[in-house]
Amino acid sequence: MTFTFPEKLQLAQLPTPIQKMERLTARWGGPDLYIKRDDLTGMAVSGNKVRKLEFSAAKALREGCTVLITCGGGQSNHARATAATAAKLGLRCHLVLSGAPDQPQQGNLFLNRLLGAEITFLPEASLEDFNEVMCELAADYARQGEKALIIPLGASDATGSLGYAWAVKEMTGQFDAMQWTPDHIVVGCGSGGTLAGLLLGKELFGLTSQVWGINVRVDAAYFQQAVVDIFADLAREYGYQTRIQASDVHMIDGYVGAGYAISGPAEMAVIAEAAREEAILLDTAYTGKAFYGLSQEVYKGRFSKDASVLFLHTGGLFGMFPQAEEFDPKSFQAGDE
Repeated sequence: MTFTFPEKLQLAQLPTPIQKMERLTARWGGPDLYIKRDDLTGMAVSGNKVRKLEFSAAKALREGCTVLITCGGGQSNHARATAATAAKLGLRCHLVLSGAPDQPQQGNLFLNRLLGAEITFLPEASLEDFNEVMCELAADYARQGEKALIIPLGASDATGSLGYAWAVKEMTGQFDAMQWTPDHIVVGCGSGGTLAGLLLGKELFGLTSQVWGINVRVDAAYFQQAVVDIFADLAREYGYQTRIQASDVHMIDGYVGAGYAISGPAEMAVIAEAAREEAILLDTAYTGKAFYGLSQEVYKGRFSKDASVLFLHTGGLFGMFPQAEEFDPKSFQAGDE
């Protein structure tokens, strides 16, 4: 069964480069480590989120929407990317964020304000709370004569996941040009949409790499079900029935640590290591935690020393600045005088 992609916007600067991490490969003792720099997609430094929003925002325009509504944590990269997308397209944006209204105006929260987004704060929010409030806001906008598109957490639905199915097409073209294909692709997972897209793209474009998700919140079983749910949504909305099942969703569990968007000394040490050795800037919510997990799995021998591993850098830089003071001062001593 073939799949026809719906129309998408062109918001990202693509293709993003693939680079070998020579120094970390040597430091960790193999396997060969590469990185796909989706932190360089542009669009107000939106990382992986802009790939999803190219499809989600195109859907909004097709349906005549004038408002984008989405949700996330106070430092959500996805929420800020949605605000940037709305600003670029001349749409309104309303964000539902966890936390108090008087929290420090730093990082992504500051940028949301700068980009003109309206924000509703929920001090303690579950996913159900987020969805309920977003539906209420959409109804309020409808009464004002505006039509809103609700984009779920992380744009992790059938439409958003298409961004990473399309990204696989980009990557396979790069692999062909390099005459090389990684044995493994590793990505951090916070809501499941990027992982679902990679698996769909693997099926559609014949990718041979083993795809691994490292969950940065909840547990592996959650993401296996989340991917299955996204594919059920794909069948309902686009009529495509994938062959992928929950057992095909390979997760590396055990690196959530103290909780979502909470990085401890071990994760922060790896963030500093990546910066020092490769000038790669990771964040404390997603990429730093996933990269720490990758480092530990390399040391444990999950990946053979003669294998090649591609880490997908999903961005999120601005979310790190509010946590700058939490880094161990020892991380900076080598660069201080």
